[in-house]
Amino acid sequence: MKHRRRWHSVTTYLRSAPPVASFVKLAASIGLSAIFAAPVQDCAAAVVTITDDHGGNIGAYWSRYSALRASNDRVVIDGMCTSACTLVLGIVPPNRICVTKNAILGFHAAWQPGFLGVPVTNDPATRTLMSLYPIPIRQWIAHNGGLGDRMIYLSGRDLMHLYRECQ
Repeated sequence: MKHRRRWHSVTTYLRSAPPVASFVKLAASIGLSAIFAAPVQDCAAAVVTITDDHGGNIGAYWSRYSALRASNDRVVIDGMCTSACTLVLGIVPPNRICVTKNAILGFHAAWQPGFLGVPVTNDPATRTLMSLYPIPIRQWIAHNGGLGDRMIYLSGRDLMHLYRECQ
């Protein structure tokens, strides 16, 4: 039991530091042999909670969520997750995502800055976004007008029908 708690805290620690720095600090703090001696299945998966994420660069979110998928961590959506944040739905397996009653997902078309910074819809990127989402999310988006300039929101009962509620 003591071993599991130790690895849980290490997993939490790793989340906050860059990968190389994490490895060096971890090796120094617990001894290099402990890293290689511990079986992978003994490592406790961490929980990542999304509470107020309004998105950003799609590439950055793709990288973040790909690492999250590889880590086997679970995701709790407990607040706003809009724009590029919603990529989590297509990258992390659905069985590792849960939502609370506070969860609100916001979707819109991908865009890029045009002349004088005015947002211009990026149709190829929007098609890519749609292809990443699970089929039930795509169906909900289509039923609610598709991805456009306006944000559309998924929450409450509709969201609870698509994802399990966190316990």
